[in-house]
Amino acid sequence: MLGITWVMLRSKLKMGIQVKRDYASNLPRIEAFGSELNQVWTNLIDNAISAMDGRGELFLRTYYQDSWVVVEIADSSEGIPISIQTKIFDPFFTTKPLGEGTGLGLNISYNIIIQKHKCQISVNSSPGQTCFIVKIPMTLKHTKSTACVH
Repeated sequence: MLGITWVMLRSKLKMGIQVKRDYASNLPRIEAFGSELNQVWTNLIDNAISAMDGRGELFLRTYYQDSWVVVEIADSSEGIPISIQTKIFDPFFTTKPLGEGTGLGLNISYNIIIQKHKCQISVNSSPGQTCFIVKIPMTLKHTKSTACVH
């Protein structure tokens, strides 16, 4: 699930970022729009890399829990201040300097997860760690043309 995205973004990693992966071997197949989920993983991983500013740890984890496939993407950045955590999925909201971010990555990811897949996305952040958690059900409730993803 995260493999393709990981290969695409590997070149963005700087020498000071360590990647730790913990992928469950027993994940069931799910119904999903695979290319759109890859866009979500790309946005989340790219933001994590950017937030660490060339140093820290990136954690990629998948597991199965209570009929959900769960994907966690965490980093050891300074964290997202509580005062802006409710805004991070808003369109055009960014903490990046002018010219470095559009403020659309998390909004697009949110829409893919919530609107298209009827899944869940949340963030837990405190100084030293930010973790995005995506929960995906086994089947989509409103599929017209989905592909199974593993």
